[in-house]
Amino acid sequence: MDDKITLLRKMLSGSRYTVALCGSGMMEEGGFIGVKKQEKAYAIEEKYGYCSDELYTSAFYNTRPELFFTFYRNEMLNFPPELTASGPAMAALEKNGHLHCVITSNIYDIPRRGGCQNVINLHGTIYENQCPRCKRQYPMEYIMNSKRTVPLCEKCNIPVRPLVSLFGEMVDSQRMTKTTLEISKADTLLLLGTALDSEVFSHYIKYFTGRWLVIIHSKAHYMDVSASLVILDHPKNVLPLLT
Repeated sequence: MDDKITLLRKMLSGSRYTVALCGSGMMEEGGFIGVKKQEKAYAIEEKYGYCSDELYTSAFYNTRPELFFTFYRNEMLNFPPELTASGPAMAALEKNGHLHCVITSNIYDIPRRGGCQNVINLHGTIYENQCPRCKRQYPMEYIMNSKRTVPLCEKCNIPVRPLVSLFGEMVDSQRMTKTTLEISKADTLLLLGTALDSEVFSHYIKYFTGRWLVIIHSKAHYMDVSASLVILDHPKNVLPLLT
């Protein structure tokens, strides 16, 4: 482990531009189990009568908003992942000039809440909500604390829309373009809590043409052999050792 940390430090010191991709493992290290995980998906279907692939969609938001918001509050807002040492460690690397952009697929804005400045929230965040008609912005607390099952715009009296990418929706085109550009200019690409065949990131990783591809995740994956360096551990246990 010590030898790998030393090597990674040298990589980061010699990298002209470093980008980190933060996957679901960054939420799991904070205690959050994704709604698609088998053990949680089964419990959700038992509880709501529908699977998460149906509940967490724009179709349910539009046609069955009561059930959508009940699910969204209970499963997405009530028990967010705890902040870990990963966020502040990435912020320290950024401040020291060893990390230049963080791209995350989670909706909890973990890197920015940890202090990072240059962050792309590929799927939006729970902290951004707006009225589809008048575009008035609402904080996450408005969704959580609404006395109505369906939080309504105070002006338009229609359901407020969480600005997160729901299952089956296209990711915002500007975020996609920016993500592609950041990865294409990276000298070093860090995969944190994700793998090379990530459902979210595999499309973007192909634009990486830099020197070093580094994977830090808790479980070995058959595609790890394609990386320059692999560290099998939670990012929260590794990243603080680099600062």
